[in-house]
Amino acid sequence: MINKNEWLVVGLITSCHGINGQVKVKSLSDFDERFLKPGKRWLQKEFEAPTQIELTSGFKQPGKETFIVKFQGINTRNNAEQLKKFKILVKTDKLPTLNKEEFHLLELINLEVKTLENDELKTIGKVINLENENNNLLVIELFKNQKEVFVPFVKAIVPLVDIKNNFLIINPPNGLLEL
Repeated sequence: MINKNEWLVVGLITSCHGINGQVKVKSLSDFDERFLKPGKRWLQKEFEAPTQIELTSGFKQPGKETFIVKFQGINTRNNAEQLKKFKILVKTDKLPTLNKEEFHLLELINLEVKTLENDELKTIGKVINLENENNNLLVIELFKNQKEVFVPFVKAIVPLVDIKNNFLIINPPNGLLEL
């Protein structure tokens, strides 16, 4: 099991590409350089311990959120095929510095979720996970029924994130928490 406080999943290897060991990577990151800039990365198969590997080159596929990358020592299609479904990880101490009002999604895990009702803050749940397919979704566990709901991480619905005080406020459209 990986320690969520130590590792961040930034990509998923979806398939091999060509015959020279390149792989296709689905990005789960806003930082393209993670797949373009050579250097150390870590790969993880399911829940095994991460293993270090050297990324030697990469490029973004035009018009897509996928990258073609090459790792040191992976030189054939068969080698690349073995990496299918591996996650690409970075250590959380290597996270880029963000501007004010920006957050690493990992920082949102375990924040209390509050709503503003009749000018009072009411705690309704906590952030337990993140989904990042085509857009960022917070997975929130509601305290009243332990149900999980998906909330889009957009300013209109999540107007305030207070990392220092360990909470965020949501302004859900009618019915969103009942889905």
